Amino acid sequence: MVVLASSAGWSVHRGLGVRDHLQATRDALVHLRAVMSARDLDRIRVTLADAHRHAAEARRLTSGPDWSLLTHLPVVGDGATTVRGLAESAAEITDVLTGVQGTGTSLLTAGSGSTDDVHQLLDGLKAAAPVLDGATARLTRAHGDLMATPARTGVASVDQARAAALYELDRLRRWIGGAATAANLIPPMLGNDGPRRYFLAFQTNAESRGTGGLVGAFGILSADHGRIHVTRLAANNGLGTSARPVIDHGLEFRARYGPAATRLLSASNVSPHFPYAAKTWAALWQRQSGRRLDGAIALDPVALSYLLGLIGPVTLPGGEKVSATNVVDLTERAAYARFPDPLERKRYLISIATTVSEALPKSFDEPSRMLPVLKPMLEERRVQIWSRHDAEERRLSATVLGGVLPRRPGPYAALVVNNSAGGKLDYYLNRSLEYELGPCQDGRRSTTVRVRLTNDVPSEPLPSYVTGRLDDPGHPHPVGSNLLWVSLYAGVGAEIRSASLDGHRLSVISEVERSHPVYSTLLELGPRQSRTLEFGLVEPASGASPVVPVQPLARPQYTRVVPDRHGCNP
Repeated sequence: MVVLASSAGWSVHRGLGVRDHLQATRDALVHLRAVMSARDLDRIRVTLADAHRHAAEARRLTSGPDWSLLTHLPVVGDGATTVRGLAESAAEITDVLTGVQGTGTSLLTAGSGSTDDVHQLLDGLKAAAPVLDGATARLTRAHGDLMATPARTGVASVDQARAAALYELDRLRRWIGGAATAANLIPPMLGNDGPRRYFLAFQTNAESRGTGGLVGAFGILSADHGRIHVTRLAANNGLGTSARPVIDHGLEFRARYGPAATRLLSASNVSPHFPYAAKTWAALWQRQSGRRLDGAIALDPVALSYLLGLIGPVTLPGGEKVSATNVVDLTERAAYARFPDPLERKRYLISIATTVSEALPKSFDEPSRMLPVLKPMLEERRVQIWSRHDAEERRLSATVLGGVLPRRPGPYAALVVNNSAGGKLDYYLNRSLEYELGPCQDGRRSTTVRVRLTNDVPSEPLPSYVTGRLDDPGHPHPVGSNLLWVSLYAGVGAEIRSASLDGHRLSVISEVERSHPVYSTLLELGPRQSRTLEFGLVEPASGASPVVPVQPLARPQYTRVVPDRHGCNP
């Protein structure tokens, strides 16, 4: 009894010490976020050192044979195991942050706009890449080790701390993993190891396509040791059509999209899988110019607005100011009313693209200012990139930048619309998607996807170029009506059980693209009309988080995921 009482007292004393050090580590890491936002480098070092000291002590207290004994005792064993896992993960986090601190500091302070500074930044990124790769691998292992500890210990505070630590580990792993990807990609793709040339596509979301919008203009972006130039800017009719397909994306692609998607620029990006479009653009350019490109980049007017928020307003040759607040409206609405002649309008749009492109190198003046701009651009898929170089494309494909339609299983629902009317009314298109997941049973689950589309075209007259119905020019249609090819991309292995339009049974076309079942219909939308599609599906049971990518159009999509309240145990 005396031995047990002494052991219990020692356990409580040591446990309180571990708790205090873990709490101090947490407080220091929370404070670290604040000082990092303020870019106070001295306070970053001091705060991180404090967190590292407390985490190391917590690990020391839980790593000996005495604590190991606790993990084998009844009642307290699970809690002791999880607390030791928390101490290990805290120590790994602070070790990793300490290791990347110098790299981050040098990148935060790099750049004053000179050529030498750009070279220094690219060299710094290249040197940082292996450090960040190693940090990502360590955090991945730490996350796996903590996941292996008991989730239910009988002590609520320990269980909550474990859940919070797993969330933070995953968040930090994704953040540093993204930085590692950038450090590996940016130097070579900006020509640090030799000149690069890319097809640069400007997509207009007023006429929807799978990757975003119709390619309204394009250019060739050249990069050489960080120096960027955009040349050969031209309207979409500047890239001639091909009498035959310039590339073969496979039987599945040909069956779904036909030959036009690989010989016409206007049809080249009907699929949401960006590499299909990018490879077609590069092949069309090579057929016309005889020159091979290193990749392709797509931007839209919303991306231009983010860039203008970084570099500031630009002045067109005629004196007009284009800024972050007006560039989307100018390019997707006002230009159609201002220039009845399509050629004049395209020259105007090219003038905007040229002026912004010439100002683009200013974005390298202060690299740290780019992060708040890049974040929404990436999350909203306003910029998409494909590289011909395999190692780079593998990294891009794992990020939202790659615009890849993934083949991974799991809950998935993506709404994709392609304009079939030939007008420019998708600037006024409102979209919502609700994805409701039912409980899992016998390896399957029932789900429901509801899509609502609204043609919010204004009642005042619009240019005929905007409202024209090229799909059916010989027959009258209400002015402002639209025609959309609407597709729902479901999860791998899903099957459709029912489909309805405005409450009435609907027959849909069933196809497959990159392992995803695709259910499509041609939808007529009258002016100011809303229509509702509902799909009843049966999916494979999965505990993975639902994935609902959003097609980058002019207006944002309202998305709601209703998860299974009971969880899913496949």
